[in-house]
Amino acid sequence: MTTPTPNESVLRQHAEQEFAHELEALRAADAHPRPPNWKLSPWAVRTYLLGGELENGVRIGAKYIGQARLIEIAISTLATDRALLLYGLPGTAKSWVSEHLAAAISGDSTLVVQGTAGIGEEALRYGWNYARLIAEGPSEAALVPSPVMRALEKGELVRVEELTRIPADVQDTLITILSEKTLPVPELSTEIQALKGFNVIATANNRDKGVNDLSSALKRRFNTVVLPLPATLEEETEIVQQRVERLGRALELPAEKPALQEIQRIVTVFRELRQGMTEDGKTKLKTPSGTLSTAEAISVVNSGMALAAHFGDGQMRAADLASGLLGAVVKDPVQDKVVWQEYLETVVKERSGWKDIYRACREML
Repeated sequence: MTTPTPNESVLRQHAEQEFAHELEALRAADAHPRPPNWKLSPWAVRTYLLGGELENGVRIGAKYIGQARLIEIAISTLATDRALLLYGLPGTAKSWVSEHLAAAISGDSTLVVQGTAGIGEEALRYGWNYARLIAEGPSEAALVPSPVMRALEKGELVRVEELTRIPADVQDTLITILSEKTLPVPELSTEIQALKGFNVIATANNRDKGVNDLSSALKRRFNTVVLPLPATLEEETEIVQQRVERLGRALELPAEKPALQEIQRIVTVFRELRQGMTEDGKTKLKTPSGTLSTAEAISVVNSGMALAAHFGDGQMRAADLASGLLGAVVKDPVQDKVVWQEYLETVVKERSGWKDIYRACREML
């Protein structure tokens, strides 16, 4: 399958499309050794993920803001025969990192298996075109390859999203693939052997309902990298600002770019409620039932931009953010509403320069 060409009219471009110019610049400047079938060297993949400036003056934007060592470990893992498991709380950029690693290493991030509670083994192995199967019997022409099978045949990375949402017996389908680097097809008395460059990037978290623990046999096939929540207010604010600007361009929202101060206020609310304490450490807080991830903060700001653009004057204000904040914090209408009201009265109301957001949020209750 050839990688689709960039198309600015699509809602969301694949990483290898949106950042094609950066990947091409890195390929041109990359003189470091590459593992078999990799499009870029580990050095270039690191630069693509963490950002930097090339000798020819091309600036590579950071895709991940956080500990560089974690990205280095992830890249090094994929250069070995060990699969990579990106683990962490919801909203810690696991899928984002997974997509960009696949785009940089294989040039194709579209080989994806989305884990769900109802997924079957065929999603990880192969299926059948039943019309041809009935007419002709088992044959190569009747076989419907999964993304995993295509990755084996091409020597590329395959992404398995939300691995712990997949039932345990289906998860274990990966054991033979990861240990033997082959996919048996007993119906055809054959097997698909992995070409060099094949590997698996899986993502998982332990907070969603319906989580299925990995068997010890499967865990041993993965090297686990835990992606933490952003360490500082400034780091998380920068992440939200970058993603909001990129999404705003993609959605063509006719709103002004949100002020850094507004983004910082949203991130502050999320961080304080998430850690159960104000940023200065002076006031303890009750925590809501939700995770209040960075991804949800991005969603709140984007929603505020849409309200400001279409039902306001184009400038995002506190009233545009209030509904998004309420929806993000109050998942349980009884318990979380109490938490949110106490936070508004004890923290937001007393904070200098936050009267507008206090009034807007109170009106929503």
